[in-house]
Amino acid sequence: MGKIGIGDPPKVSFGWMTLLALAQMGVIMAATVGGQILLPSRVAAIDPMHKEASLAVVLAVAAVCTAVANPLFGAMSDRTSSRFGRRRPWIVGGALISAAALAFLAFQQTITGLVAGWAVAQLAFTAALATAIATVPDQVPILQRGQASALAGVGQLSGPLLGGVVATVLLTGSRPAFLAMAALVLVLILPFGLLAREPHAEPCPPFSPRDFARGFWVSPRRHPDFAWAWLSRMLITLTLAMGIGYLQYFLRDAVHYESLFPGSTVEQGVVVLVAVFTLGSVAPTLLAGWLSDRSGRRRPAVFAGGLTMALAALVLTTATSWGSAIAAAALLGAGYGMFVAVDQAMVTQLLPADADRGKDLGIISLSNSASNTLGPVIAAPLVTSAGGYPLMYGVAAAFAVAGATLVWRIRSVR
Repeated sequence: MGKIGIGDPPKVSFGWMTLLALAQMGVIMAATVGGQILLPSRVAAIDPMHKEASLAVVLAVAAVCTAVANPLFGAMSDRTSSRFGRRRPWIVGGALISAAALAFLAFQQTITGLVAGWAVAQLAFTAALATAIATVPDQVPILQRGQASALAGVGQLSGPLLGGVVATVLLTGSRPAFLAMAALVLVLILPFGLLAREPHAEPCPPFSPRDFARGFWVSPRRHPDFAWAWLSRMLITLTLAMGIGYLQYFLRDAVHYESLFPGSTVEQGVVVLVAVFTLGSVAPTLLAGWLSDRSGRRRPAVFAGGLTMALAALVLTTATSWGSAIAAAALLGAGYGMFVAVDQAMVTQLLPADADRGKDLGIISLSNSASNTLGPVIAAPLVTSAGGYPLMYGVAAAFAVAGATLVWRIRSVR
């Protein structure tokens, strides 16, 4: 495959992109099913009177851990030198520790246990995902990055559906569901880590804690497009974090799903919405990725995706019915599909330094961590206020519009 950092790399195969997509599918599946279905159910069973606040603690602590882990694992993989490559050891290690953490969560009966287990799981998810994503600028030429990101996006969007069906339809109870997620993580992530070869990498300076701490700061003055991309992504993903973080409680307390459909559980309702979200996302994801590669234009798809996500949130500001939830899920899937297909390809073209790709992509991913940290913190008081869910979704829509608008401040990518 040649050497990293010398010109645009040669084209990668469809098989390589498929393995990458499956690896990302495994991480997002476990993270989403855990955060949207399994953890809310366990928290509600352990602390039913304060479930919103307790869930916010579980999710926020894990998000803070992820915020540190994203650039840390990226920087350490940049400087890893082994016969297996610099990214693959982290991908394999992340998969193994993820599976162990999910198995640990299967047996927890306290909020403290959930906080600890989910924090370790998120650290391991981050190790696998951050280093897998770093292989894109390492090995994928610019004209294939939209396609690679779109295929990975389909994997990310379909993973929660697969996991949701397993956790709520094929299995009963959170313990077997957590264990099933652990097994699926290994099945989906390990093939990319074990089978996908890495090209020879130019040696990087040894890891320095001081340089790493300094590397958290990427000057907006020197790299304004990088900064705008970071802020844009943070605001758009904040909409997603707010929209889905309390989805199970929304169906239970606002839609009254179990009363509408006697004999069904609210967890099954979440899976139905995930299915609608996924089916609504596939065509927009693939189309946006293909068009952005063909035209060389990334910003329009990111902008359109953000506005569509805002529209999805606005639907729920006017109605809290099952029909409105279905419509919002379809719109959210289409919008997020367009966004995720192209935004990742766009940011790989904005990285400040080839030698620090993993670290810089980790800094970009801090925007996701920030949104996952802030989402529950912002949403919880809004949901429990007089404005309730309509107010929360209205605020989420405003964040998406702001994030979509900021993408036009990026100048070096069309």
